[in-house]
Amino acid sequence: MSQMALSPCLKCLPCTPPHNPARSSIFHQASNPERVNSSNFPRISSENPRPLSSAVSSGTSSIQLSPDFSPWQLLETLRREEDGTSALKLFKWASRHPDFNPTLPIYQEIIQKLGNDGSFNDIQWVLDDVKRLGVELDEGTFFIVIDSCAKFEMYDMALDVLDLMRDEFQVQPTTHTYNFLLNLLVDGNKLILVENVHSKMLREGVLPDVSTFNILIKGLCKAHQIRPAILLMEEMPKYGLSPDEKTFTTIMQGYIQEGNFGGALRVWDQMVTAKCPWSNVTVNVLISGFCKVGRVEEALVFVQEMVKEGFCPDQLTFNTLISGLSRIGHLDHGLEILDLMLQEGFDPDVFTYNTVVSGLCKSSRVKEAMEVLDQMLSRGCEPNTVTYNSIISTLCTENRVQEATELARALMGRDIIPDVATFKSLIRRLCSSSKFSMAMELFQELKTKGCKPDVSTYNILIDRLCTEGKLEEALEIIKDMESSGCSRDVVTYSMLMKGFCKIKKIEKAEEMFDQIELQGLSRDLFTYNILIDGLCKSKRVHDAARLMDQMIREGLKPDIITFNSILSYFCKAGDIKKAADIVQIMTSSGCEPDVVTYGTLIKGLCRTGRAEVALRLLRSLQMKGMVLNPHAYNPVIQALFIGKKVKEAVRLFREMEGKGVSPDAFSYKTVFHGLCSGGGPIGEAVDFALEMMEKGYLPEYSLFVMLADGLNALNMVETLVNLVDKVMVKADFSDREVAMVMGFLRIGNFADGLAAFGRILDSRRTRKAEVLGTEFKEDLQVHCLQDRGKQKQGKRQTVIYLVCEEDVKNFRGLGEEVPSSKKLKLLRSRKLSRMFKAPKMRWTKSEDAFGDSHLSWQLRRYWNSGYLGALKNSRV
Repeated sequence: MSQMALSPCLKCLPCTPPHNPARSSIFHQASNPERVNSSNFPRISSENPRPLSSAVSSGTSSIQLSPDFSPWQLLETLRREEDGTSALKLFKWASRHPDFNPTLPIYQEIIQKLGNDGSFNDIQWVLDDVKRLGVELDEGTFFIVIDSCAKFEMYDMALDVLDLMRDEFQVQPTTHTYNFLLNLLVDGNKLILVENVHSKMLREGVLPDVSTFNILIKGLCKAHQIRPAILLMEEMPKYGLSPDEKTFTTIMQGYIQEGNFGGALRVWDQMVTAKCPWSNVTVNVLISGFCKVGRVEEALVFVQEMVKEGFCPDQLTFNTLISGLSRIGHLDHGLEILDLMLQEGFDPDVFTYNTVVSGLCKSSRVKEAMEVLDQMLSRGCEPNTVTYNSIISTLCTENRVQEATELARALMGRDIIPDVATFKSLIRRLCSSSKFSMAMELFQELKTKGCKPDVSTYNILIDRLCTEGKLEEALEIIKDMESSGCSRDVVTYSMLMKGFCKIKKIEKAEEMFDQIELQGLSRDLFTYNILIDGLCKSKRVHDAARLMDQMIREGLKPDIITFNSILSYFCKAGDIKKAADIVQIMTSSGCEPDVVTYGTLIKGLCRTGRAEVALRLLRSLQMKGMVLNPHAYNPVIQALFIGKKVKEAVRLFREMEGKGVSPDAFSYKTVFHGLCSGGGPIGEAVDFALEMMEKGYLPEYSLFVMLADGLNALNMVETLVNLVDKVMVKADFSDREVAMVMGFLRIGNFADGLAAFGRILDSRRTRKAEVLGTEFKEDLQVHCLQDRGKQKQGKRQTVIYLVCEEDVKNFRGLGEEVPSSKKLKLLRSRKLSRMFKAPKMRWTKSEDAFGDSHLSWQLRRYWNSGYLGALKNSRV
């Protein structure tokens, strides 16, 4: 049959420039010179052949022969040589023997050794010597050369070997030769050369056989050309050939890889109709296809049917079924198959067990996974890192970090080291669970056991330290990282920048930003966003704008985070016009504002006393169908309460709930504060306090005192006692604590009762008293009273009263005047964190916060005299 018969099918392979067999050198410049020892392989020439001995200038052989060696002894010695250079050195020594008579196997062995090393120049000299001595070569010798070329991806050179064997050694390439080369090309994904070799084969009059068709069909399937593969199979009868099992199975696999399992079943029907014998290979391919598309039940039925036809399930069959069942969540059926596998006398391997363990872990059935692990060990099947990784990762996901850590340590004790990915997951979970010291211990154990952490593992620890503002410790971790040969990446620098921005060291963050470029790394959008946000928070918005321009010049497009940072600055500064301009710029540049954007803008409007505008914006967002969150509602609700629009505020709160938006802690606090401030019937405030507790939120003591004073003033003592009792139950007061509080209340001593109630409630609510993230000692008590004051220029004035225990007993309610000698007025309470340094627990002078050193001295005096314990957060 002519060449054109197969060409339409093979044209579907990727095109390639035509191969040019006319070369001055068969082994031309190597395509991978780093791996090939010699890249210039000249064409064989019979004129003035160079003696073999001159081709070897280096290398030593570790084995020497006796002077009267035989060819068989030389061959066996060559086979024991470790590399081609040593083998060639030995061959050179043997060639000097006067009775040296090399055989074909000797030449094939030396060519094989040199080919493994990629020493193609030396192979050329060996072939020169063969031609000089007149040794006849067979096609098997050239198979070795072709295979060596393919191993080093020198496929053009492999094609030229066909001409070499025919023209220089009079060995005609056969169908077997072409099949060997075609298969190498297909396996090497060099499909662009397949058509050239096939065309050459037909031009030379070499007829294809079934293997030729199977190789070509495999190439078409790899190129996702299933239809041409079918057409090629249909051409086989024209050559007097019939498709065999491999033909049909290859096309079935092609269909399955394309996700067309129906096509694979149609080919199976063709195979059955053609009465083509099948084996376990074909049946397992179809079982795998059933499982890949989730038709595992049909796979089980298919197995039962094939068993009747003589099919005997093997290890691969069981593994495939168990994997398929696990993937669709039918773990119990998978375990039944595992039991059946054991009954049939098969020993499940680690792959089988890993499939079961992985499936159980994904379904959070860790206990059963551990039982399977025990079964593995009892049957002598040693679990590998994949087995343990599945269990440890699942334990981490379920927040069972302690168990995961213990298992990891137990494994390290047995010198089984989970991979870096698993340790990374474990260390990340420990860090997020506030168990940083444990994470560091595990990290050090990991390094001691020889497992080298990668940069992302270091970054987890660095991120945690930077988040906590512990930059010095983060820098120590980086020193350790660099000393172990692991370089910083852009994520490392970004985390340091974020840490410096957090502690208000923006200049340090800028230094880190500049170092990224100096280290040859590319700054990404995340890096720019960190610094832009830091500059905005440091009130350097013009520098932030310049940085955004630089980012755009570098080809990075500002995203929602970039714009939100700048928007937040203008909203906090009260410049709503510029904030609105930012939103407009976002929209025009294709960056759609999100709920954070609008929430920030709404908050800015409310801060500047434009609650009605904020409410209209909120309504317009609802009309657009945007899914809002509490951060969008809370500022409007708070502003409505401030404007004494209590009903509207409560209505908006209920509307938020009705739209499926769950109120957060601040939502409840805002409404409770508004109701307790005399903005509505006191019964409504009581009911809301009960509702809060049902939702899991305890009312703040300062607000609760306001409600208690109102109830007491209205002589609603029973309601007050019941409310206090419910709070104590919700806060898990002890019997002794309940008795103490209720004792005061029953005798009408509400001041002492509420004071005791407040102290205990504070200890129940948290063991940490915070001033903007600063931690204080647990045994210190707080009394922080706030005068809401009057609104001034759109901002509310905050007055904080820091009083001693005795003073609490002498006045009633929030906002009552305390003797002036014991009053400290802080106009900007959010800067308290700058005045406090842990762990000395002493106030330091801060002109920025107080404006005069006398007040700073007063704070120190109050602290040292025991008046102050800690400060609760205060919000206007």
